Amino acid sequence: MSSSDRRAFLGLLAALPLAACGFTPAYGPAGPARGFFEQVRVDDPKTKDAFDLVERLEERLGRTRTPALLLSYEITTREQGQAIAPDNSTTRYQIFGVAKFVLRDAATNAKLSEGEVDGFTAYSAVGTRVESESSRVDARVRLMRILADGIVTRLIATSGAWNKT
Repeated sequence: MSSSDRRAFLGLLAALPLAACGFTPAYGPAGPARGFFEQVRVDDPKTKDAFDLVERLEERLGRTRTPALLLSYEITTREQGQAIAPDNSTTRYQIFGVAKFVLRDAATNAKLSEGEVDGFTAYSAVGTRVESESSRVDARVRLMRILADGIVTRLIATSGAWNKT
């Protein structure tokens, strides 16, 4: 048996237990995440962080004019100094964030899924004030993308329990 034949055989053998347990790919034809993209309306943003979170959520979930699902969120963040120079100035900061979310049915307002995701990122405060502020803004955008990706991942993971499309 050639090496490539063995790999194919072992790959099929490894997939056998997944087929036996009822595993279905989330995006597959009969997967639980099918049909929920481009059906979610995310609450309007009221802050810069919320704008960045919503932008990423809409990038991942799509935009819709006729929502079947409503997604609300609440963001909290905090900054903490991480590195202190000999002159007692902070040269590196870490930003921690938490996003709580609730997915509801647009027709009945029934709660379908809820959860909380968290993440962190950091930025350097070395250089001019403009460079430091630019690094800070970039870090906050990255954090909101991390939180949005976490929300989408949780929605996909739980879609089997609430997505009946």
